Amino acid sequence: MNMMNILAATAVVGAVGVFVGLFLGAAGILFQVKTNKKEEAVLAALPGNNCGGCGYAGCSGLAAAIAKGEAPVNACPVGGAAAGAKIAAIMGVEAGSAEKMVAYVACTGDCRKAKQDYDYCGQEDCRIMSFVPGGGPKTCSAGCLGFGSCVKACPFDAIHVVNGVAVVDKEACKACGKCVEACPKHLISLIPYRAKYAVACSSADKGPVTMKACQAGCIGCGLCVKNCPSQAVTVKDFHAVIDQEKCTGCGACRDKCPRKCIDAV
Repeated sequence: MNMMNILAATAVVGAVGVFVGLFLGAAGILFQVKTNKKEEAVLAALPGNNCGGCGYAGCSGLAAAIAKGEAPVNACPVGGAAAGAKIAAIMGVEAGSAEKMVAYVACTGDCRKAKQDYDYCGQEDCRIMSFVPGGGPKTCSAGCLGFGSCVKACPFDAIHVVNGVAVVDKEACKACGKCVEACPKHLISLIPYRAKYAVACSSADKGPVTMKACQAGCIGCGLCVKNCPSQAVTVKDFHAVIDQEKCTGCGACRDKCPRKCIDAV
């Protein structure tokens, strides 16, 4: 190979490099995605857990929605009021008030209180219990199975199984709702952090049936209703329900409950 061939090859490679560089530069300008400075600032103010508790697909989705005015500035349940205040300052609006919520498991039928129809030996996953006779080994078909699907779903280590029943750590819970979605029995709901009492039972069976299945099951006797001074308790589907907006936290319902199924939260 003589010198002319080497120079020619070098020139060709150089020309191709220049062409590719110019093409990529032009493409970058033509197809560039314009960034929203407010969206970037909002994203930086969010905690970055990407838990989906806000209803959007991660923090970036929420940041985009807030920047467009499609979501409130205090929509992040994990960041809470602190994140809401920062984002409000970025967006130039008032933060507003959002009540802090926590997850609550409406069951207290642990290993000592709830009866079992049989011993279960198999994969410990609540979601596959629909394929098991009776929906699980517990006599109460509405009771917590205690196999921890909610525990696995929680990104904040805020829920654990204690004596066969899931229990939420009120201080660690961020109200992301992952455990609510994971529970196939629909025992978990979000209640106000300020709530003092909640009914720790979800059974819709009549009293005699519930009494045979669990020592702590609500039988719908109505004593809590009769003794509540603020009319915050009602009986629906054979078990008591507390209206947290009316509840004053006096504790009369818990004191009068013969089954001790009203829980201090």
